Amino acid sequence: MSENTDPNPFAGTPEGHGNPNPHAEGQPEAPGAASAPEGPLEARIAELEAEVATLRDKWVRSEAETQNVRNRAKRDVEDARQYAVQKFAKDVVEAADNLKRAVASLPPATEGEDSLLTRMREGIESTERSFIGILERNGIKAEDARGKPFDANLHQAMSEQHSDEHGQGTVMEAWTPAWTLHGRLLKPAMVVVSKGPAQAG
Repeated sequence: MSENTDPNPFAGTPEGHGNPNPHAEGQPEAPGAASAPEGPLEARIAELEAEVATLRDKWVRSEAETQNVRNRAKRDVEDARQYAVQKFAKDVVEAADNLKRAVASLPPATEGEDSLLTRMREGIESTERSFIGILERNGIKAEDARGKPFDANLHQAMSEQHSDEHGQGTVMEAWTPAWTLHGRLLKPAMVVVSKGPAQAG
């Protein structure tokens, strides 16, 4: 009996080599081996996508709230800037009312009046116009209430009187104007309100 001295014991196998290991490189894997982890992987992806959607929703809400805070802070700063001088403005419009009373107290201009009186009247009227212009440039405005419907937000009724010329609820006389600062009431107008025509009999 002769012994096989061939160093390659698998020489007789197909293609000249015989690797008995079914898991060696190039050998087909067992059915189902590649598809086994697909289920857990897809579940993990879905879980991560849900987390991303939740975090995105929280981020959008947080951004919206942050923007709201910025807007409120901006409005507060603007209000503080505009109305910080409100108390001072109230004193100023009181001075403006007094100046207007001074003009109204002067006798009407007449021909041949004393030149001193004429110059005084012109000086006070010029000062009043200049003063009102300065106030308006700083957001302080006067509104004449005469002939307008009574508005409790702007007017303070000092009395009511019957009138054949003014409808009921109409301001027939205004002792002072309504003063506002950037649209906010500083001082209401002191007014007389019509009660309408007096009832006959």
